[in-house]
Amino acid sequence: MTTSKFELSRNSYGRLTLTQGDGEGLVFDNVAPVRAFPVQAPLDGIAIVCSDGKEVGWIDRLEDLSPASRALVQEELGGREFMPEISRIDGVSSYATPCTWTVQTDRGETAFVLRGEEDIRRIGNDTLLVSDTHGIHFLIRDAINLDKHSKKILDRFL
Repeated sequence: MTTSKFELSRNSYGRLTLTQGDGEGLVFDNVAPVRAFPVQAPLDGIAIVCSDGKEVGWIDRLEDLSPASRALVQEELGGREFMPEISRIDGVSSYATPCTWTVQTDRGETAFVLRGEEDIRRIGNDTLLVSDTHGIHFLIRDAINLDKHSKKILDRFL
């Protein structure tokens, strides 16, 4: 697939609007960007869907868009998606589950409760997805390059 031709803007209610073609095509109000591969390729393969779920636009690579449209897509995705990325594991309350993890993320320090080892899923060779008791997913993008202390803790759970 290739990036489809469209223009993005916000309507008077602050909702995203897509106009197909070069401003002369169909107009779709209240559209939303949806990542096809949110973990493995977050900047590639983004569908623009209308409120009934029908795909009305496709973005092959985010960099294909104009700076204004790219900013709108990133702003919209940022408001809808919440997946903090763990950069360091400071400590755990216990090596038996459930236990509380204290971690550093790209959004600051936080603590969460891990129910069981099954809540740590391997997504790729180096990528892990950790789910807490509230259903929030934390991403460890590169487990191999974590610091020694973090790897030692993580190894106890894998």
